[in-house]
Amino acid sequence: MSHDNLKVFPSVRERYDSLVQAGDIDADPAQQSLADRFDRLIRDLATSRLATKSSALGWLFSRRAPRREIIKGLYVHGEVGRGKTMLMDMFHQLVPAKRKRRAHFLDFMADVHERINAHRQALKNGDTKQDDPIPPVADALAEQAWVLCFDEFTVTDIADAMILSRLFKALFERGVILVATSNVQPDDLYRDGLNRKLFLPFVDLLKTHVDVVNLDARTDYRLEKLNRLPVFLSPLNEETVRLMGEAWCAATGGAAVVQDSVKVKGRTVLIPQAAPHTAAARFTFAELCSQPLGAADYTAIIERYRTIFIDAVPILDYPRRNEAKRFIILIDILYDNNVHLVMSAAASADRLYVAKSGTEAFEFERTASRLFEMQSAEYLAAAGRLEPVAETRIGSL
Repeated sequence: MSHDNLKVFPSVRERYDSLVQAGDIDADPAQQSLADRFDRLIRDLATSRLATKSSALGWLFSRRAPRREIIKGLYVHGEVGRGKTMLMDMFHQLVPAKRKRRAHFLDFMADVHERINAHRQALKNGDTKQDDPIPPVADALAEQAWVLCFDEFTVTDIADAMILSRLFKALFERGVILVATSNVQPDDLYRDGLNRKLFLPFVDLLKTHVDVVNLDARTDYRLEKLNRLPVFLSPLNEETVRLMGEAWCAATGGAAVVQDSVKVKGRTVLIPQAAPHTAAARFTFAELCSQPLGAADYTAIIERYRTIFIDAVPILDYPRRNEAKRFIILIDILYDNNVHLVMSAAASADRLYVAKSGTEAFEFERTASRLFEMQSAEYLAAAGRLEPVAETRIGSL
């Protein structure tokens, strides 16, 4: 479907109301208002497309075209779990734009740095005479997408902070529309960052090109969905599989599950099942611990996903000590960061590692202790759970 052949789309509000009617989410006035605001932006963008008969980017690039009123994007901030990502994803699916991109902001910036480095290498090789990499990078990004949707807009890296103003000035000049979700308002981006005064022009630029909306929803529906979920299921059988499936459905709100990935030191770590709007991700034990992953990989995952499902943790012994070591590291990171863990295992936590020799045997005692503590009311309260559920052993039900 092209920009020039628009047809009637379901609205974000209609999509949202259908989830309410299906019982997947509860109606919330703040979320309804934001859904309406997204629909208004869709109408504005559709109208701007119908106003031109030119190419896919049309008047946005034409110097001879008459000036048009700037269409402001949206910057939606609020606490975790209020539905920001869910509603933005509905907008991204429904906006009538062929050239659109939805990305985690940190992944987008990693892509930008790769493009800048590639341009500098081309300059060094004599393949271009353009000294400044920002204009050609902006050209390429704008050609790829004129509607950019960013999840988890945050700035913590000085390298990102120093180029954002020039990059987005160039993107906005090329007619790119920005939609973003964030946990902080624009004025708090890169707060206390090194040389922050050099970053402040970007904040002013951002507020000129987006409407800032605080999604002050009445509750964290992510926590509502996590309420009463089992924490630890054993042993491994058909009933365990069924209950893990029910727990996953509750954690995702029944919404579509996607494949995601995170970049760690130039490598890509696959997240096979992800529900971004509830910050939940699901893995098998083999996917997390039979692969050459380490602390940096696990940390990158939990920076984006705060509820982790692990299926089919086996009984481990000395020949599988490398997997056991990764599992020990993984649980340490989950525990230290108060991450929700929902897990199915072949045995109770204190019976998962059966070897009596080696450092892993000693270290696993701490892991078992932490797995038990991660089921406690105190841990779950600190992690944000409402009503904790103790370990469930299927065989004893």
